[in-house]
Parts: sequence; C-alpha cells; structure tokens
Amino acid sequence: MSHHILVVDDEPDIEALISQKFRREIRAELYRFTFVGNGQDAYQQIVNASDEAAVDMVLTDINMPVMDGLALLAELTDLACPPKTVVMSAYSDMTNIRTAMNRGAFDFVTKPINFQDLVITINKTLKAIDKERWSQQQLEKAKVQLVQGEKMSALGQMVAGVAHEINNPVNFIYGNLKPAKSYVHDLTELISLYQRHYPEPVEEIQSYTEEIDLDFLQQDLEKLFESLGVGASRIRELVLSLRNFSRLDESDKKDVDIHEGIDSTLLILGSRLKGALEQPEIKVIREYGELPRIACYPSQLNQVVMNLLANAIDALSDRNKESDGSVEPGVIRITTKVVDDDWVRIAIADNGPGISEDVRAKLFDPFFTTKPVGKGTGLGLSISYQIVVDKHQGRLSCESSLGEGTTFVIELPLRG
Repeated sequence: MSHHILVVDDEPDIEALISQKFRREIRAELYRFTFVGNGQDAYQQIVNASDEAAVDMVLTDINMPVMDGLALLAELTDLACPPKTVVMSAYSDMTNIRTAMNRGAFDFVTKPINFQDLVITINKTLKAIDKERWSQQQLEKAKVQLVQGEKMSALGQMVAGVAHEINNPVNFIYGNLKPAKSYVHDLTELISLYQRHYPEPVEEIQSYTEEIDLDFLQQDLEKLFESLGVGASRIRELVLSLRNFSRLDESDKKDVDIHEGIDSTLLILGSRLKGALEQPEIKVIREYGELPRIACYPSQLNQVVMNLLANAIDALSDRNKESDGSVEPGVIRITTKVVDDDWVRIAIADNGPGISEDVRAKLFDPFFTTKPVGKGTGLGLSISYQIVVDKHQGRLSCESSLGEGTTFVIELPLRG
C-alpha cells in the first residue's frame, strides 16, 4: 500500500534531497511525495484531494512565508480526519516545536535534517496511521455485524410472527373448504330432489327461484369454491415462503435448496415486481441450473438475495421515474450453475442504468449509499459481503458500467 506524504517547506533543495534519500521507497511505490512551499498551498492540497489522492502524513517546516507550520497545524486540527503531522525546525527553535506538539503534532525532527532520524520518524508515523486505520476498520466491521445481527433477529422474528399469525386462520379456512363444499353439494342435491318430486312449487317459491337465478347459482357455487381453494393455497404458499425466508430455527449450517430460497424471496417481493400506474411490470427470468443441496446459513443467504433483488428493483424503478416512458421494460435475470465442480455461481442481473466505476469501487463499504437520505442505510451490500465472504468463505462481486445494466455474482464453495 502506498502512503501519500505531503512535504511543506520553502527551502528549494528539500524536494531533491528527500526524493534522492527515499528513491527506493518511491520506486517500490511505498511512498508518494508531494511538495509545496507554504502552509496555505498545503492546506488547499489536503482539503481538495480526492479519496485516491488523500494525504496520509504531513511533514512541515515551522518557519515559512504566507502561512507557517503552526498556523497550518491549527487549520488541520479543525478537519474531521486530519492527517498526522510531523514538524521540522532548528534545534534552537524548541519553543515553537513544543507549541506544535501541544497543538496536535504527532512528532518532530530537527534541522539540519538527519535522514536516519527522518526515516525512523516517518516509519513510526505511518505505522501509527496503519494501526489507527486497522482499528477503525475493525470498529466499522463490528458495527456492521451488530447491526446485521439486530436486523436479522428483528426481521426474522417479524416475518416468523406474521407467518404464524396468518397460518392459523388460513389453515382454518383451508381445512373447512372441503366439508363446506360437500355440505353445499348435499344441499344442491336436496334442491334437485325437491324439483324432481315437486316440479310445480307454490308461486312464492317459484318467484324467488327466478329472482335468485337458482340454476346459475348452483353452477357458480362450484367455481366459487374452486376460487376460494386457489386463494387459500396461494396464501399457504406465501406463509411457507415467509417461514423459509426467516428460518429462525436454523442457526447452524444446513444443506438447502438454493432455488427454494430464491423463489421464496421472489414471492415476498412479488408486489414490487407487479406493474402499477406509474411503474411497468418488472419481468423475472429464472435460468436455473442443476445444483446440489448446499451447506449454508439459509436465513442469512436469503437476506443477501433479498438485498440484491431489492437493489435491482430500486434501480429499474428509479430509471423508469426519470425516463419519458421510452426505455425498454425492466428485466431481472437470475442464473445459477456449478462452476469448476467446486463452486456454485448465482448471478442476479438487471438491465437498469448501471453503476459508474467510482461508485462500484465503494459498493461494499459500510454506510456507503447513493440513495437519498432516509431511503438507504448503506449497510445492505456491506452486510451481504460479510455474509458471503466471512460466513460462507465465498465471493461477492459486481460487474457493471453506466448504461449497460448491473450483475451481482455470488459464488459459494460446494464444500463449505
């Protein structure tokens, strides 16, 4: 990893001296030096740098024109994430060096520069920077894992609770449909017997029979019960999908059918895939290969699929909102297959607007999101990455470019 060091000094020979002394590190791309002649230019360099060109360490003289090192240090301490600063000055200038240390300087070197001391100081400073970065990464990772655990627990409990509450009344309805149909059949048979043996009923019965259109009613009752059976079966399928999605009782790895989890997730997202007045229908194409059952954490893997599908739906919906209605219909293509006899590959592709290279490089960073405030936490893809990579020793990648759609690829080892 290359570290960017900003050297701030008005001495004309400082750039040549440092470039010569650190030529090996520069050639090996361990260090990248930038040189400016005063604190004002240094400050502008720091605040205007892109993420890729961010300054890791500042090596600054104290006595300079325009803005000296102490003033620069004061400006840097007001930044949210200031770079670590090492000050330089003559040994006789200890008063200013002490002032710099009190203002937050990490270390100091004296002039004329002893380059052996400078190497030691730079190495110590960069090690401290790397240690802080590692600690920050661990903290962010711990935050994501905590949020993931809470989110999965809350989501699983909610889904399981809803499934349980729906399941009881649906089972009551579904279980009573068959006897109810039998009872109605018996009643219609009884009416037929009356009609056969008493073909000339009293005028009141005859009038009411015509009013309710008894022949149509008897024919439609059978269709009505068939429709009720289809509806109850559909609700039972949805309940089963909710239970499969949550899988609260499966905290350990289980051998599962990946396609079953995908189908359950699609069923839950069904309302978002259907067309509406302002949103055309999103077509889902399943291209499932022959997959063996895979050892995995089912509820967590379902969450990954849910995140990726929801992101694809969001991308297609946003594109439709911003277009004049002339864009091609939204399509999500789900492809599964075994790769190299050792991996299962799940690809979720959409024909949406695509993702720029800059955004794609940050997709799996915690709390990074391109969605408006209140519509995204920036945790979905980061959590998905941890689930696939850390929990399943798999791989999660994104293939995309602007205008060409997006494909997320999950790869899981068959022998996890």
